Amino acid sequence: MAAGVDVETIRYYEKAGLLPSPARRANGYRDYGGKHLERLAFIRHCRALDLPLAKISRLLELLSQPAAACDDVDRLVESQLERVRIRIRSLRALEKQLSALRSRCAGPQTAAACGILHELVTAAHRESVAHAGEDRAAAAPVTRGGRRKVQA
Repeated sequence: MAAGVDVETIRYYEKAGLLPSPARRANGYRDYGGKHLERLAFIRHCRALDLPLAKISRLLELLSQPAAACDDVDRLVESQLERVRIRIRSLRALEKQLSALRSRCAGPQTAAACGILHELVTAAHRESVAHAGEDRAAAAPVTRGGRRKVQA
């Protein structure tokens, strides 16, 4: 199929009900037609917009109901837009963290003196200590009042 999609992906879309199963040729090969290519292009475009398969399925349902109101489509796109905005905020926070980490570099030096490596090790240590404290608190016995006894 000349649609730029892996065979496994096409088969997955078929199994998921996004793409109808094609007719078979006499030799057993699948015979995809123009409608399959058009639908696959629609799915690919939706995936490029990072829409989950469940939402693509809903869009395909609505596409097959030309008389249906497009309120659902609008809500679906609005919710996807909010997901993207949340991810952008998260990526900006990640960018700040990486920039702060990058600022720890004082130029060419050995790995032992690398500020970035030192910061990563320090952060990992803080995280492991915090998790160890959570594990101890979760394993602590519960008092009659419903509170956990935590030993320091």
